[in-house]
Amino acid sequence: MERRVVFTGWLCPALLLLPQLVVTFVFFFWPAAQALLQSVRGGDAFGLSTRFVGVENFAALFADRDYLASFGVTAFFSVAVAFLALAPGLLLAVMADRVVRGSTVYRTVLLLPYAIAPAIAGVLWMFLFNPGIGIAAAALRAVGVDWNYLLDGRQAMLLVILAAAWKQISYNFLFFLAGLQAIPASLVEAAAIDALVRSAASGRSFSRCWRRPAFSCSSSTSSTRFSTRSA
Repeated sequence: MERRVVFTGWLCPALLLLPQLVVTFVFFFWPAAQALLQSVRGGDAFGLSTRFVGVENFAALFADRDYLASFGVTAFFSVAVAFLALAPGLLLAVMADRVVRGSTVYRTVLLLPYAIAPAIAGVLWMFLFNPGIGIAAAALRAVGVDWNYLLDGRQAMLLVILAAAWKQISYNFLFFLAGLQAIPASLVEAAAIDALVRSAASGRSFSRCWRRPAFSCSSSTSSTRFSTRSA
């Protein structure tokens, strides 16, 4: 039976929440409020004086083609990294959850990329795909790919997306695996039995639905042929 702690007053819960509330206010709400305030004000070159300009800064920002292009690149990068990091993480978690023998070894190997520092991961990918000395770059050139991310912006974007997604796959794998292991075995077995029953029922319904149109089509075809011959 789950035991819950019940506070008799408000002072103790407030003191427990106070450190987190202070950190959230100082490092999130206060900077956000300052950024919003500065976005509607304009200043001189030295930052000594400011004046209220309203939405002029936003109008100038969205009129800039470079900013719009960078916004599109950022959106594409975010969507690509999210998809490439979530889908393989979920797939690996499902596969690792079904492993019976050596599951600890598989899970440890899959979690290794998360233990690598971002700076080290960046240097690792840079050396692997370096146009001059990279092993992966040499393999790409061997199969006919003219790989040089220093000259091709699309290749550079692809490399950054792959590096960022590779670093996050292990992180997502960890949470997906924890969620899968938290599902009771009885619930999984009940869902499997229900899926088998539903698939069998769907198969019978599909066969019945298939027989009716087939019979109708054959009947209509036969009647058409009979009428044609009679004519």
